[in-house]
Amino acid sequence: MMGVSAQVFRQLCIMLLYMLVGYTLYKKKILTEAGSKELAAMLVKIIIPAVIINSFCSEYTPEKAQKIALSALGAALLLGVSILMARLVFPHKPIEQFSAAFSNPGFIGLPLIQSMLGADAAVLVVAFIAMLNILQASYGVCILREKQDKIKWKPLLLNPIVLGSVGGAALFASGLGAHIPDVVQTTLRGISALNSPLAMIVLGTYLAKENVCSLVKTPMVYVVCIIRQILIPIGSILLLYLFPADFNLKQVLLIAAACPVGANVAVYAQLYDKDYAYAGKIVVLSTLLAVLTMPIMIAAGSALL
Repeated sequence: MMGVSAQVFRQLCIMLLYMLVGYTLYKKKILTEAGSKELAAMLVKIIIPAVIINSFCSEYTPEKAQKIALSALGAALLLGVSILMARLVFPHKPIEQFSAAFSNPGFIGLPLIQSMLGADAAVLVVAFIAMLNILQASYGVCILREKQDKIKWKPLLLNPIVLGSVGGAALFASGLGAHIPDVVQTTLRGISALNSPLAMIVLGTYLAKENVCSLVKTPMVYVVCIIRQILIPIGSILLLYLFPADFNLKQVLLIAAACPVGANVAVYAQLYDKDYAYAGKIVVLSTLLAVLTMPIMIAAGSALL
């Protein structure tokens, strides 16, 4: 448990430093509000699709494909539970519902999985990350637009994140993922590496517009964190207990489900003219609390699974 706490704390410190950069850039008027919105659009349209494609660029084996397929099934079940719980608790609160439904497995979960279970286990969380991003770009956007009954399928299918997921899966399934030219793969890795720093820098600009002290004085933020980081992980543990998979895969899925609120809620909130500064507060407090909640949830899950 101490090892998990140390790893989460390390990732938290990195996130806070990135946010401090964004905060300073905005306060010094080096990065404007329009600039932060353009960076947010770049994240959604270019960088996140590159992350997904890059994750699928590995050697194909039937065993790995079977595990990824099982991971995708588990991810679908866990994400379904989190979306349902968030919808029940926050039926008419779009930012809170988006925040509670979607975690941050890419920046916090992935390094933690690699440190606990080894580099080979990282591929097992790819399906979760890809599916989460697709749901954010489709269901999540519908929540924020408050038009949940009117999904436009053509824009959804042409969404860069969906196209990146389909393209990445096709590369892996065809065996070409491990054989793309080195120049292309290096470019993909470079663009993918921008994901977490840029998301946190953008988040820092959001916080620069607000009184940070008000972060701890907003009761609804705590409610979101309780749902996201305690109740949803508990529901995930119960579901994984019945899930037909080995211990390592169950632990990967639990870590992904127990992560704090994903930074993309603030990014999408800005793109759709919602209160993105408030969304940023939720992300920051949730990330801080993850130092306590993640080790407890992972330890409890490891004892039961």
